Amino acid sequence: MISIKTDNEILILREGGAILGDILRKLECCVEPGVSTMYLEDLACKLIAKMGGIPSFKNYQPGGKGKPFPTALCTSINQEVVHAPAIPSRKLKSGDIIGIDVGMKYRGLFTDTAITVGVGSVGNDAKKLLRVTKNALFKGINQIRPGNHLSEVSRAVQDHVEGYGYSVVRDLVGHGVGYKVHEEPQIFNYINKEVLNNDIILKKGMVLALEPMVNIGGYEVDTLRDGFSVITRDGSLAAQFEHTIAVTENSFLIITK
Repeated sequence: MISIKTDNEILILREGGAILGDILRKLECCVEPGVSTMYLEDLACKLIAKMGGIPSFKNYQPGGKGKPFPTALCTSINQEVVHAPAIPSRKLKSGDIIGIDVGMKYRGLFTDTAITVGVGSVGNDAKKLLRVTKNALFKGINQIRPGNHLSEVSRAVQDHVEGYGYSVVRDLVGHGVGYKVHEEPQIFNYINKEVLNNDIILKKGMVLALEPMVNIGGYEVDTLRDGFSVITRDGSLAAQFEHTIAVTENSFLIITK
């Protein structure tokens, strides 16, 4: 069931989202060669605690089952698409790209945001991937308004990404957020029968985490033995960008801006 947040809850989410967006910007500024994922993890935990929040990924078990996620951050490097824990610690090298995904519980409500960042001097292929993926996120966001169908968000992301010859990851989705880390609906980044057969009309008060995940190569992915890290099957570079978005009276609001 898709939850509708009240105006007061949206205000709390805006407050928490602004804090989380600022934390992500501070983490982004620390990305440079030689910095470790453990350093970023420690900094994130300190910043979240300082602002009165709780890391929402750390010890998270989807559906209450399985191995708890060990860190506050997902720090996915190069061919890692998403969900790579920050421990064991790894040092970043010039030319890497790193996806930093962070979620926070603040005043009882959850927000979620992510960015992919180049480390030092990165190649043109990586720069293009980051630009296309970030723009794909905003193509999707611009389709959010009351009365529009969720499939139009999916279509906008897919059309933009595939227009550059890249692939949209199909095994992973965006999601509702707010009362929980993950809520309904699932937000596909491409059009399939499930999307079209269960197309959802957007309504004021819905809160959505949009997160295009884009590969330079094929869309197929695998999960590593740690049970968390998702990688491109062909070893190609991958990127992810994410914002938490509220559907407003006439348009949208970027909660984690």
